[in-house]
Amino acid sequence: MLQFPGTLPDGTTVQEQPAEGWARSLEEVADAGFDCVDPTDTWLRVADLSPDRQQELRDVLADVGLRVPALSTSRRSPVDPDHGEENMAYLHRAVDAAAGLGAEVVCIGFFRALLPEQQAAQWFWTAQGPLDPAPDEDPDTYRLAVDRVRELGRHAAENGLQLSLEMYEDTYLGTADGAVRMVTDVDLPEVGLNPDLGNLQRLHRPVERWTEMAAKVLPHTNFWHTKNYLRTEDATTGAISTAPSPLETGVMSYREMLATAVEHGFRGPMTCEHYGGDGLSVSARNRDYLRGLLGTRRVRRLLADG
Repeated sequence: MLQFPGTLPDGTTVQEQPAEGWARSLEEVADAGFDCVDPTDTWLRVADLSPDRQQELRDVLADVGLRVPALSTSRRSPVDPDHGEENMAYLHRAVDAAAGLGAEVVCIGFFRALLPEQQAAQWFWTAQGPLDPAPDEDPDTYRLAVDRVRELGRHAAENGLQLSLEMYEDTYLGTADGAVRMVTDVDLPEVGLNPDLGNLQRLHRPVERWTEMAAKVLPHTNFWHTKNYLRTEDATTGAISTAPSPLETGVMSYREMLATAVEHGFRGPMTCEHYGGDGLSVSARNRDYLRGLLGTRRVRRLLADG
C-alpha cells in the first residue's frame, strides 16, 4: 500500500476515513490482480483502530476479496530514544491486530521518523537519516533492542505469528552482518529476517555487494519486502546513482535470491513494493515475475524437497 498515502487531499487521514474510502483503495489493489494485501501502516494504522473499526476493515477485505498474510509497521523503532516505550506499546497492539486479521507475520524495524532533510528530498534515502549507536560502543542500548525484539517475538508466538525484522540502513539491521547478529542474539524460532536488500542497494554510498549480503541473510528469512533498483557505480570518480526499477531489471537477481531462500526453507509471504510512478502496476508486474520464478522446475524441485 506504499502508493496510497495516509493523508488525503482534504487534509484528513485514512485513519478517519469511512470504510467506503478504504474499500475504494483496496478495490484498486484487487483490480490489479492481487488476492492478498499488506495494509502497511503508512496507509492505515490497523493497530490504532478500535475493535469496531477493525471489524469494518475485515468486512471490507472480505467484500473486495483480499486477505492479509502479513502486517508491516514503519518507523516505529522499539529503541527510539524519544519514543521507544510508546513504540513498543504500538508494536504489541500491531501483533494483536495482525492476529485479528488472520495474518502469519508481523514486520518491524529499527528505522525512525524521517528527518526534515529526508522529507524535502525527492528520494528520502538520498539524505542522511537517524543512526542507531554501534552495539560495541553502546552495549546497553543494543541489549535493550535484543530484549524488546525477544519480548515482541514471544508475543507474536503466543498469537501463532512470526516476527520479521526489516533490514534498513544505519540501524541494527543496516548490514547483513548486523542483521544476522541481531536475529542470532534474539534466538527465537519465531523471529526471522525481512531481507529487504533494496533498502541498502538504493543508497548513494558504497555498500556490500548484494550477492554477499544475500548469502548471509537469506538462510534467516521468514518474510520479504521485494523491490529492486538500478545502481551505477563509477570507479573513476566514485559517483553512485540509483533509481527504482521493476524486479527483473534491477541490479539484484531475484531469480537467484528466491531459489536460494527457498533452498534454505523460506516459505513465507512476500510483499511487492515500488516507489515512484504507478507503483501499483509495477508491483503487479513484480508479482507476476515472482510467480513465474516460483513455477520454474528449479524452484519446484526445491519446494518438493521440503
